[in-house]
Amino acid sequence: MTYLARSFRSCITISSFKDMLRPLAGYIILSVCLAGCKDGVVDEQHRTWKDYGGGPDQSKYVVTNTLNRENVNQLEVAWQYSTDDGRAYQWNPLVVDTFMYVLAKNSSLVALHAETGEEIWIHAGLRGIAPRGINYWESKDRTDRRLIFQMNNYLQEIDALTGKSILSFGDSGLADLKQGLGKDPIAIARAQSSTPGKIFEDLLILGIAPGENFMSGPGHIRAFNVVTGKMEWAFNTIPQPGEFGYDTWPKDAYKYVGGVNVWGEISVDAKRGIAYFPVGSPTYDYYGADRKGANLFGNCILALDARTGKRLWHYQLVHHDLWDYDLSAAPQLITVNHNGKKTDAVAVATKHGFLFVFDRVTGEPLWPIEERPVMASDVPGEEAWPTQPYPTVLEPFNRQKITSADLNPYFLSDSEHVSWKARLDTVPTGLFVPVSANRETFSIPGAVGGASWGSTAANPEKGEVYIRSIDWPSVYGKMIRMSPPGPEEVASAKKISGGQEVYLAACQSCHGADRRGGIGPDLTNLKAKYGLKEFQQLVHGGKGEMPAFPAFTQEQVTNVYNYLLTGPDFMGRMLPPVAAKPLTGPVVDSGGAPHGLESRAVVIPGAAGAGGGFGTSYGIPYPEGVEAPLDRYYIPPGWGLGFPYIISPPWSTISAYDLNTGKRKWQIPIGSDKKAEEQGGKNTGMLRAQRQGMIVTSSGVLFCTGKDGKIYAFNTDNGQELWSAALPAGTEGLPAFYEVNGRQYLAVCATTPIRFGRQDEQQGTAPPKENAGYYVVFALPDHKKQDGKK
Repeated sequence: MTYLARSFRSCITISSFKDMLRPLAGYIILSVCLAGCKDGVVDEQHRTWKDYGGGPDQSKYVVTNTLNRENVNQLEVAWQYSTDDGRAYQWNPLVVDTFMYVLAKNSSLVALHAETGEEIWIHAGLRGIAPRGINYWESKDRTDRRLIFQMNNYLQEIDALTGKSILSFGDSGLADLKQGLGKDPIAIARAQSSTPGKIFEDLLILGIAPGENFMSGPGHIRAFNVVTGKMEWAFNTIPQPGEFGYDTWPKDAYKYVGGVNVWGEISVDAKRGIAYFPVGSPTYDYYGADRKGANLFGNCILALDARTGKRLWHYQLVHHDLWDYDLSAAPQLITVNHNGKKTDAVAVATKHGFLFVFDRVTGEPLWPIEERPVMASDVPGEEAWPTQPYPTVLEPFNRQKITSADLNPYFLSDSEHVSWKARLDTVPTGLFVPVSANRETFSIPGAVGGASWGSTAANPEKGEVYIRSIDWPSVYGKMIRMSPPGPEEVASAKKISGGQEVYLAACQSCHGADRRGGIGPDLTNLKAKYGLKEFQQLVHGGKGEMPAFPAFTQEQVTNVYNYLLTGPDFMGRMLPPVAAKPLTGPVVDSGGAPHGLESRAVVIPGAAGAGGGFGTSYGIPYPEGVEAPLDRYYIPPGWGLGFPYIISPPWSTISAYDLNTGKRKWQIPIGSDKKAEEQGGKNTGMLRAQRQGMIVTSSGVLFCTGKDGKIYAFNTDNGQELWSAALPAGTEGLPAFYEVNGRQYLAVCATTPIRFGRQDEQQGTAPPKENAGYYVVFALPDHKKQDGKK
């Protein structure tokens, strides 16, 4: 029997043969309840991994009746699956019945048998798919099962059993994500998120990652019907006239301000039908003279009715953000004993190292939050908000000030140490020191520090929250003033169209003149990572630390892409085109919905040049008639992120909080830097450990990946290490925990380079070696097989 047939049979057994299972019902119910019941009802969302982050509440919490602190050190590799392409993935596998869904083989969606890793089907060539995961939905009778994902600014669906595109969804299989945002779709560079959103009933609730530059798209939250693709509701995160919060912005801001988006993880209280959103910053991240005011709903924890999108409550955690302190970590839904009574709460961890806790229903803080005065801005036209919120009981989980006493004892030469000391001793540093027009600025945890996506987990019933965080100082130079270009400057910029010309003008400052990386990653193996359409979307919309270049013409982007594929290397030699590796295996479909890319090409109008250093550097102008400052201020190229190594360890930590008391139980480093170990360092954590994930078990085990090519298990009571295992490559994204036929498994996506010390940072990110990437699945020994039993 093939694994496809066997998987179908397994699914049918679960849904159809109930009569055969009745004699075992008492035993099954008893076993499950012993493992973890609440008021006699099985907590289903914590026993499966059918959802990104494990379940609707994003707790990454699982009930286990086999794995515990005593036997976790017996975990062994049950099977592993090669991605077979050398690409770095951030994927969170989903598991439904005996199907595991992964991304591999040049961005193909692959269904594996969850017990063995054997391929069931492959839907090939999904270039541009959202990188961190997909959604699973099924009808009540389980006859309709769908995988829902974003790709190149469209929603698409695949039949979860057969792997073939569902063309009855949307318009011939596509739902256009650029529609319904209140702007001309042709002017929106990116309308999808990097995380998959959240399924609630028959809705997909979805955020956006529109880019972080002047004139980026808006980050409105929307919900789509999972069967029809119809947009069912939308919530304007940048309020329009007559809407709540409109008076916290200039009157025309909704016409040109971007961001205020949910690119991170959405959590849902499925019982109450409430969705919780960590909302990001307004754009431009570091300068807000064109958005004076507090800027609701930027940097808020926002609670909406999941069925209607109606606002229930919000709390703004950074006013008028000038530091890129956008929220992205999943809000944790917990139950705590507070002031003598049980309280359902939501805990929110931030980039700047704070944990805030609110009543889940009313939005009232469990402990007082103080507004404290902060530094004013010296940038012309900027009006920094005079106070910022500080929690009063919960201690921070990150360092929030950097001085010369914090300099790294391992990776700096004597002369560098003297230089950095002089720089740190002459400027103010701290959480809310605005970027300056007159001097250098330091901030910590930094624009990519603190807690980010994948960084939070919880034991919901015990009221315990775990935060994996990093210290990554941001080092900003003086802000650069840009004025609108004159006709001659625009004409000159438009003449720069050759791929090498555009690259040298706009890209080499981050990626190096030889394309081998620097502040930005190595681009010499571009074709293995991006197709042309995917590359266009990346350039126009930005990604992560890379700014958007929305005013690049399509011709300019295409020319840069071709130059990167075949242009001369740093010694003047022509590079040959990179051939795609032939795809093998049970391919059932390819490319998603037919003609999705070819007939819907991305076109971004506007003069050449966008923020970040190309051409005029000004970018797309403001709409005619709006009241906005003509001059713009930018931070210098590089975004201040090139120096994570200047600070002493630990660079990455896990913090455990008991939110019944408001106390931090423990904090430990996660991972270990080999370069620092060679110089005597211990318990260092890892530099640049931005994208990791955790799992918490009912038996008191906390799993976490370490960025050092290992996965660890810790005791949730005290942080003691219980087990670790080496992986064939580094890992990013979330692990998964699931059960098939009574055996429980831990799955990890290990596909990224492992980098230690500071040298690799200077050289950029090299792809893993060919075939180095694997999905690795661990389990306790199968005693039945060892005993020779079937």
